[in-house]
Amino acid sequence: MEPAAPAAPARPEALAVALAAAATEGRGVRFTGAGTKLSWGRAPGEPTAELSTARLDRLVEHNAGDLTAVLEAGMPLARAQATFAEAGQMLALDPPDDGATVGGVVATADSGPLRARYGGVRDLVLGVRAALADGTIVKSGGKVIKNVAGYDLAKLFAGSFGTLGAIVELSVRLHPLPPATATALGRSSDPDALGRAASELAHAALEQQSLDVRFGAGEGMVLSRFGGAAPHPQAEAAERLLRAAGLATELVDDDEPLWAAQRAGQRSATGAVVRIAAVQTELPAVLRTARRHDAELVGRAAVGLSWLRLEDRSPAEAAAAVEALRDDFGATVLDRPPELAVDPWGPVDPGALSLTHRVKERFDPTDACNRGVFLV
Repeated sequence: MEPAAPAAPARPEALAVALAAAATEGRGVRFTGAGTKLSWGRAPGEPTAELSTARLDRLVEHNAGDLTAVLEAGMPLARAQATFAEAGQMLALDPPDDGATVGGVVATADSGPLRARYGGVRDLVLGVRAALADGTIVKSGGKVIKNVAGYDLAKLFAGSFGTLGAIVELSVRLHPLPPATATALGRSSDPDALGRAASELAHAALEQQSLDVRFGAGEGMVLSRFGGAAPHPQAEAAERLLRAAGLATELVDDDEPLWAAQRAGQRSATGAVVRIAAVQTELPAVLRTARRHDAELVGRAAVGLSWLRLEDRSPAEAAAAVEALRDDFGATVLDRPPELAVDPWGPVDPGALSLTHRVKERFDPTDACNRGVFLV
């Protein structure tokens, strides 16, 4: 069966009807927003129809006084942020600025340096509307921060890669946009010193907006960012902690280029990007691993997530590096060239896989939605 022509319905109900029609015909359906993460996950099984949320791009509500908003899933994140910024607010999600839609960011649980303080997508999404393969639209949550009614489908759909249904609308929590920022920066080539400094800052009584690490070509840094009307006093306190840990320090006011580089380090146009999950105390070991594989690393020091870029190596060399990483850490392959034949997810706990199967069967019994992309 040939793939159906891509469709971009302008209303959630129309998308739900199109999804149900494809499922009835036995087609697998791939959902797309801006198409920025098509290489993530496994390739969808055939036959495949494509449904785009590109025309579901309205800001439905912006309740500035309540610090909440409702927006359709196809709205580009950058456009949403620009709108919120006019009111001195932000959605505290800052993944790499690749043109992604809000729905795509939530569906893939993407994140950036702000996760250190504000959490990930599951902490910022208050409610969701989603189209299921039977043509129905389900809703969970609402427009208030304290919401306990019903099942929390928002958390279930976040990071589901579209395998349960298509997110069509989101209610999100907003935060004040800091009027100024400053970053305390510490440099060292010693993984243990970098890990010690990051741990000191993670446990310090400081209101950090972001706490990141960077490592490459034998050199590393710890970055601690503060935001607010007067970020300098806390940034100076962080700088003193970095210096006491043995790092060469500086205080940076014009710090956006530093953080743009951190976000950009989570992507690669030509190589592979492997996301590593490790406990905070394993950071020195993660840094030594990056050095051993000659990889560039950026990471969230406080939450134990790191992104390693494997550039300039053959597919066989990259595959061997991925398997070596999986011997020591939880490792997920995100960006990757087509010729790199590795399982993006790696080994999965049998209990978790069984639970994933049961959830999938409950929401998508015909296996229509992003067939084969995730752990099924």
